[in-house]
Amino acid sequence: MIAEIISIGDELLIGQVVNTNASWMGELLNRNGIKVKQIKVIADDKKDILNSIDNSFKSADIILLTGGLGPTKDDITKHTLCEYFDTKLVFNEDAFSRIKEIFRLRNFKVSAVNKAQADLPESCTPLKNINGTASGMWFEKNEKVLVSMPGVPFEMKPMMENEVIPRVKAKFKTPVILHKTIMTQGIGESFLAKKIEDWENSLPQNIKLAYLPQPGIVRLRLSATGENKIKCEQIIAELIEKLKLLIGDLIFGYDNILLEEAVGESLKLHQKTVATAESCTGGYIAHLLTSIAGSSSYFKGSAITYANEIKENILGVSHEDLEKEGAVSETVVKQMAIGAHKKFETDYAIATSGIAGPDGGTEGKPVGTTWIAIAGPDGVLAEKHHFGEHRGRNIRRAALTALFMLKKIVEGKYSPE
Repeated sequence: MIAEIISIGDELLIGQVVNTNASWMGELLNRNGIKVKQIKVIADDKKDILNSIDNSFKSADIILLTGGLGPTKDDITKHTLCEYFDTKLVFNEDAFSRIKEIFRLRNFKVSAVNKAQADLPESCTPLKNINGTASGMWFEKNEKVLVSMPGVPFEMKPMMENEVIPRVKAKFKTPVILHKTIMTQGIGESFLAKKIEDWENSLPQNIKLAYLPQPGIVRLRLSATGENKIKCEQIIAELIEKLKLLIGDLIFGYDNILLEEAVGESLKLHQKTVATAESCTGGYIAHLLTSIAGSSSYFKGSAITYANEIKENILGVSHEDLEKEGAVSETVVKQMAIGAHKKFETDYAIATSGIAGPDGGTEGKPVGTTWIAIAGPDGVLAEKHHFGEHRGRNIRRAALTALFMLKKIVEGKYSPE
C-alpha cells in the first residue's frame, strides 16, 4: 500500500507553522503497514490542489489531504474537491447536528458561516470530527482513496485514528511493517557502515537498514515487512544478536531511548552516583543528566569551571600544571575529575576540557580537541578526542561521548581505543 500526504496551507510554506501533521501521519501509516511515498506542501490555490491530487492518484493508493476546511473564504479545499470529483455540495444533517452540539457546549450561536460547514460533497463519505466543526471527507476513485481532513492537529489526529485507519484497513489488505532502532555512540556513520558491511549485505530481502546519524549518535533502523508479525519479530531479534557480536560495545540502547536515560538506568541499577566538572561543555552534561525524571537519586551536582582560576579554587587543579600543560590537557582534566570526585563525594565524576571553537585553536590543539576524564573508585581514566570545527556540535558530541564512557565504566565494559 502506497500513500501520499498533501498538506495545504500558505502558512506552512512561509514557515509560520511547522508541518508536524505530516510526520505524525507518516509514522501512524507506517505502523499500519502503509508506506508513505511522498509528502507535499502546497499553497491554498485551486490549481495547485487539483494538479497535486491528479499526480498523486497516478502513483498512490491513498491520498491524504490536510488543511483548507475552515469556515472562511480562504478555505477552498471543499469546493476544489467538488470540482475534481465532479460533484456538488449538499447539506448534511448529521454534520450539522454535531456542529450545533459543539456550539451549544461552548455557549455560542451557530452562524450562517458555521452552518455552511455542514455542506459536504455529495459523493463523499463524511468522517466525524469529534473536536471541531469541519467534517472529514472520504472519496473513492478507481479503487483508490482520497481523504480530506482538517489541518488542526487536535482535530486531525483522532479522525485519522478513529475514522481513517479503520476504513483503510477494512478496504485494503495491509502487510506487517515492524521497525527496531539500535542506538550507537562512539563511531561515525561511515566507519560504522564498514564494521557491519558483511552483516548488512547478508540481510534478508524483506529487511531494510537505514543509517540515521546525528551529532554524537548513529541510529540503525531495521525495518521488516511481511505477513506474520511474530516471524518478523523473530528475524529482527536474530539479526540484532548477530549485530551485537560486531558492535556490542557501541550500542547503548534501542528504539527511542536517550543516552542520558540509559546512563541513568545504569547508575540506578548499580546504585552509583555522579557529579560533573565541566569546562568546554558548560554544564550541558549536567543538563542532560537532570533532564531525566528521578535523576536526583544518582546526580549530586556540577561545577562549571570555565576559567582557570575557578579550576584552581574550586577543583584544586595545579596552577603550575595549568601554566605548563594548558587547560586542555590530560593532566588538567584528570585533576578536574579527581577534584569533583572529592568535593561532591560521589562514586564517579566526569570532567571535560576542550576547545569548542570557532576560535582558540592552535596547530597543536586545533578546534574540537577535547579531553574527557572520569574519576571513580578505581582511579581516573582520560580520553582525547577531536570532534570538529562547529561549536554546538562539539559540545553535544563531547557530552554524549562522556556519558557513554561513564556508562561503560559503571558497567565494567570500558575498553579504551
